[in-house]
Amino acid sequence: MAELITMPKLGFDMAEGTLIEWSKNVGDKVAEGDVVALIETDKANVEVTSFKSGVLRALLVEAGAAVPVGQPIAVIGGADEAIDLAALGVTGAKEAAPPKAAEKPAEKPAGAPAPTPAPAPAEAAPAEAVEGRLPASPVARRMADELGIDLGHVRGSGPGGRITKQDIETYLKEREQVVEKAPPPPIPTPSYAPTMEPYHVEPLSPIRRTTGRRMVESKQQAPHFYITVEVDMAAAMGLREQLNMLLPEGERLSVNDLIVKAAAIALQKFPRINASFAGEEIRVHDQINIGIAVARDVGLLTTVIKDCDKKSLGQIARDARELVGRAREGRMRAEDMVGATFTISNLGMFDVESFIAIINPPQAAILAVGTVKRVPVVNADGQLAAGTRMKATISADHRVTDGAEAARFMQAFKAVLEQPMQLML
Repeated sequence: MAELITMPKLGFDMAEGTLIEWSKNVGDKVAEGDVVALIETDKANVEVTSFKSGVLRALLVEAGAAVPVGQPIAVIGGADEAIDLAALGVTGAKEAAPPKAAEKPAEKPAGAPAPTPAPAPAEAAPAEAVEGRLPASPVARRMADELGIDLGHVRGSGPGGRITKQDIETYLKEREQVVEKAPPPPIPTPSYAPTMEPYHVEPLSPIRRTTGRRMVESKQQAPHFYITVEVDMAAAMGLREQLNMLLPEGERLSVNDLIVKAAAIALQKFPRINASFAGEEIRVHDQINIGIAVARDVGLLTTVIKDCDKKSLGQIARDARELVGRAREGRMRAEDMVGATFTISNLGMFDVESFIAIINPPQAAILAVGTVKRVPVVNADGQLAAGTRMKATISADHRVTDGAEAARFMQAFKAVLEQPMQLML
C-alpha cells in the first residue's frame, strides 16, 4: 500500500525545512532506514530516512524547495501499484513545487469551460467562497485555525484567489504593523566611545538566529531558578579509569557519559523534573531522553540520547559518540534532534568551573556541568587534603517544579556519582 513521506518536525518551533537534495530517484528500491533526502533546518542538515521498504514512486517537490512541516514530499509503495495522489491527499504539495511544475496547466476534459485567470498578486483581493468554503491550501487553513484568523480578511495570491501560507504570513505582518508600538529610544553611546571604531560584520547564521530567539523567549516566559551542588568525583573518576583500562581507545567512557547516566537515574526518582510546561498542563514524560549540547562553529546544537534510564553506561557512551560525530559533521538524522525531555550542557572540557544554562523550552530544566578538578578540601577528620570536585547547576522552571524538589533531585544526582557503582546496575 502506497504511503507518504512527509517533511518531519525536527524542533519545538520548526515550521518548514528546505529540501537540499534527493538521495534516491523515482523507481529506486528503498529499504527501511535508507536515506531518501537531505533537508536543511535552521539548525542543521538532516537526513530523512524511509520508514518502510518499497519503491520510491513519486517525488512531490524538487531540490531547493521550502516545504512546511507535515507536507508530503514523496510517495513510497509497491513497484506495480497504481498510485492515486488525490486519494493520498497531496493536493497541497503543489505549493512547494518549483514554479515550472506549479505553472503547468492541468488537462481539461472536452467541453470544460476555460478557468478564470488568477489576478496578479499586487491586485489580489480577498478570496471568494466556493460552495461556502474559501479556497485555501491545507497549510494556510491550519495556520488560520491555530492563529484565530478569519480567512475572509486575507487576500489570496494563488490561482483563483487561493490563500497560501505566504498570504497568511503577509496578513500577520500587516496586522502587526498596525498595532506596533513606537520603538524604544536608542541606547545612548558613551561619550568616551570612539565613533569611527573599525569593525566587520558577520551575518547571523540560521542556527544563531534561532538559538537567540528561543533563549530570549525562554528567559522572558519561564521563571528560572538555580541550584548548585559540589560533587566529590574521586570515586567516579576511579571507576572510569578502571573501566577504560578494559576498553579499546575508541570506546572509552567520557566524564559526560557518567553524568548522563547519573542524571537518568536521578530523573527516575524525580519524574517532575523530566517534564514539560504546556500552557494549562504539565506533561510528565514516561521516557527519559537526554539532550546533549554540542558546540559547533556556527552555534550550539542539541542531540538526543533516547531511553537513557534503560541503557547501560557503555551503550550511552556508544550512542553519544555516534550522535556527537554526526552533529559536528552537520549531517544528522531526524530522530537525532527530537524528543529530548531534559538537557545537559557540559563546559568542563573548557576548564569552566561553573555556569548556569538557559532552559530549552518546553523542557522543565537543564543541567550545567563544570570541570572536574583537584582542589584543597577539609576531610572528615578535619584535615586539609587534596580532593576531586565538580560543580553542577540546575536551571529549573518554577511553573513546573520548586526549589525543594529540584534540590532533592540534585542530591540524588550527587549521590549516584559519589557512589558510582549505581551506574553499573
